[in-house]
Amino acid sequence: MSENIVTIKGLSHRYSSQWAIKDINFEINTKGILGLLGSNGAGKSTTMNILCGVLNQTEGSVLINGLDTRENAREAKKKIGFLPQNPPLHLELTVDEYLTHCAYLRRIAPKEIKAAVEAAKERCGIAHFSNRLLRNLSGGYRQRVGIAQAIIHKPQLVVLDEPTNGLDPNQIIEVRKLIKEIAEERAVIFSSHILSEVQVLCKDIIMIEGGRIVFADTMDAFNNYIESNEVRVWMKNPPTQEEFLQIEGVESIVRYDDHEIVFKVDKSKEVNEAIIHLSVSQKWGLKEISQEKSSLDDVFKQLSSH
Repeated sequence: MSENIVTIKGLSHRYSSQWAIKDINFEINTKGILGLLGSNGAGKSTTMNILCGVLNQTEGSVLINGLDTRENAREAKKKIGFLPQNPPLHLELTVDEYLTHCAYLRRIAPKEIKAAVEAAKERCGIAHFSNRLLRNLSGGYRQRVGIAQAIIHKPQLVVLDEPTNGLDPNQIIEVRKLIKEIAEERAVIFSSHILSEVQVLCKDIIMIEGGRIVFADTMDAFNNYIESNEVRVWMKNPPTQEEFLQIEGVESIVRYDDHEIVFKVDKSKEVNEAIIHLSVSQKWGLKEISQEKSSLDDVFKQLSSH
């Protein structure tokens, strides 16, 4: 038994002459949510399709609980549940008919199928729609059915490709809650190009850009990746903008009002210490000074440019 549910080594894939991903390496623990972040076309879907056995990679290996997906494809796939970006729903079927069909595809023993369908419906909050045609469900409930088919065989790993795409705000909140609950029992890979989605759900993230991993660490480390060059101060008797700009290392003022000033600094200068000293000597009444955090968009742009 492997202590990681997923081990990916040297994963590369080429479409014709173009490499979609190149030398991808990472491991995933047996529980929790890993965010797979990247812009559209970065290589996220290619990576997930290979991981789930939809594509055969050009190079490298994928191990699911120690099983090589090429050498032991059938056994490895039993441990994976997959919800692609476009859920594979048969809209002419009812919820029960569709999930029963999925249970057969997952080779669940016939005598266990009814219980498996009921358990998946209960977990995903769709039991009251058992006899409803899929075409008559809202987008949020269709997505829940898509997640139900991904967990019906109780896999150790669930892979969700842009699962909140196209949902309204209330539906997004509901699906997020469901994903968190599912991750209490197994590992979940959550793919998105939306930074806020990954931030809310994930503790660890991997960012792919241009087919390569450009960041792999915790969400906190990602948030703090770039040290902002913006500083905020609150003063009882602030100086004029002109006076403030005379301080060595202050490059520009972003916002200036009665008591609060946000400004950009030259990070090579000891600007904060100079402001504290001047505030005392000039009686500016400094009450607060803090470094502004970079936005996630700033971090994303910085990493994407590597």
